[in-house]
Amino acid sequence: MSAVIPDRAALRATLSVDVSPELLELALTHRSYSYEHGNIPNNERLEFLGDSILGQAVTVMLYRDFPTLDEGELAKRRASLVSSVALAEVAKSIDVGPHLLLGRGEELTGGREKSSILADTVEALIGAVYLDAGGDAATDLVLRLISPLLADPARFGAAMDPKTSLQEVAARAGVAAPEYAVTDTGPDHRKRFHAVVTVPGLVTAEGDGTSKKQAEMAAALEAWTLLQADSQRA
Repeated sequence: MSAVIPDRAALRATLSVDVSPELLELALTHRSYSYEHGNIPNNERLEFLGDSILGQAVTVMLYRDFPTLDEGELAKRRASLVSSVALAEVAKSIDVGPHLLLGRGEELTGGREKSSILADTVEALIGAVYLDAGGDAATDLVLRLISPLLADPARFGAAMDPKTSLQEVAARAGVAAPEYAVTDTGPDHRKRFHAVVTVPGLVTAEGDGTSKKQAEMAAALEAWTLLQADSQRA
């Protein structure tokens, strides 16, 4: 049974941009839902558009705001901010998951929490804003969405290189290094990867991505996040 989809008003308020109901629904429509409903349009074209807008907005922001960084460091930071791991963090911060239109299979396998689906949806939302409100509004949205990562240096560092960050946590705790197990599904041209990372005695977490590396990064960031929350409660 599908989850109850909440009122879109909450998401509209969070985005703070006037997007038509039709485009908003399209941005939230995953291909699994499309397939089960007569192959109606899904959000993949909007995702393609949003990816380009995201990359340009982040590139310009980094160039302007970090004048002392060289090309290599700028490229590294851009890659982090536009990664599936970072975009999944953005999606969770604005509570995108409950709004997704998913097929039964994705619903049953936790699609509302999958990093790859959440990241793709953020890009689709950016594309929808561009089409309805224009380039300036889309750029403003990108900068508002990523600013929390930049404002939290520890989390930004973890998002840039979550596997290293998690390994450092394990080393400080005096336990064995993180262990990763990765599986994949789907045809060769559209594989999805699922990673499970275990830090012995501390935490086990999962993550998804369009490559083995992305899935491992997503799992590592989730594990790092859980450990940070535990340390703050201690």
